[in-house]
Amino acid sequence: MTYDTGFIRDGRISRESFDPAVVRRELAIIRDDLHCTAVQVIGGDPERLELAGRCAAELGLEVWFSPYPLELAPAGILSLFTDCAERAERLRAGGAEVVFVAGVELSIMNREFLPGGTVDERLKLLLSDPGGRADKLADVRARLGDFLAAAVAAVRQRFLGPVTYAAIPFEVSDWTPFDIVSVELIRSAAVAGQFREAVRALVAGGKPVAITGFGASTYRGAGDRGGRGMEIVEYDEDTGAPARLNGRYVRDEAGQAAYLSEVLEVFATEGVDSAFVFLFALDGFPHRPDGDPRYDLDLASPGIVKVLEDGRGGTYPDMAWEPKAAFTAVAGCYRS
Repeated sequence: MTYDTGFIRDGRISRESFDPAVVRRELAIIRDDLHCTAVQVIGGDPERLELAGRCAAELGLEVWFSPYPLELAPAGILSLFTDCAERAERLRAGGAEVVFVAGVELSIMNREFLPGGTVDERLKLLLSDPGGRADKLADVRARLGDFLAAAVAAVRQRFLGPVTYAAIPFEVSDWTPFDIVSVELIRSAAVAGQFREAVRALVAGGKPVAITGFGASTYRGAGDRGGRGMEIVEYDEDTGAPARLNGRYVRDEAGQAAYLSEVLEVFATEGVDSAFVFLFALDGFPHRPDGDPRYDLDLASPGIVKVLEDGRGGTYPDMAWEPKAAFTAVAGCYRS
């Protein structure tokens, strides 16, 4: 399971409240009720990552320590990684099983690997010229490869456990520097026919394979859109916070649950070593069942629980969220 500690963009963090007691309780639910044996803690604040990682380790979970930089230049990313590598090593040296994830989707989520000042601009440039796409991808791989070589060397000076990188499939062609092949592999309608074979090909490479990012939002048809499922959100121009949906969408918790069950079956039968559902809860995308459905931001959330703005849930009265159908589906898959 992937556990969000808060994404940092332009100095703002997406998860405002980070109560250690709540973190421990949620991680215990992830272990006991979802039957997870490993948790990927992601976010941009090293102290929060270490706190969540320590809670997870004390609960006996394997910890995938995953700093997630957003809109940083390579120097800033490297500084974040070296800080986090020292923190991850403290956990590992204390007896925890720890994997260090040296970034996620760096080429599109950060600066200087692709031209463009935003994710949208970088993706548009990458996808707009089919004829020149191969050259652009080769250039991205070269830039990213040079950075990752330096980053992994710096991480290994500070962290003595296994190291991986959570890649978009086009980003990495040589996995030699890493102990685990980790890929953000999201099934969409366009690739559904080749999805199982793609997983099989990854496993055939010989190294352990982890799928570090997969999931679907909670509206009808979200699974067909794959990685673009969250593009139905409009953001506040001043704060960058999610504001509303760009139209009216139909809640489909059963569809989200079915999607996760289907892809988890593929990963299990094709020999994937580790799989991390994206994600447990997404703060800032609350469930608003009353009023204009365009403001029910949970429809866009791939979280398997729906965050509540006021009050507590019924299933877990001490928590400010309620499980979705996907929660039950994931628990059933992992239990079996």
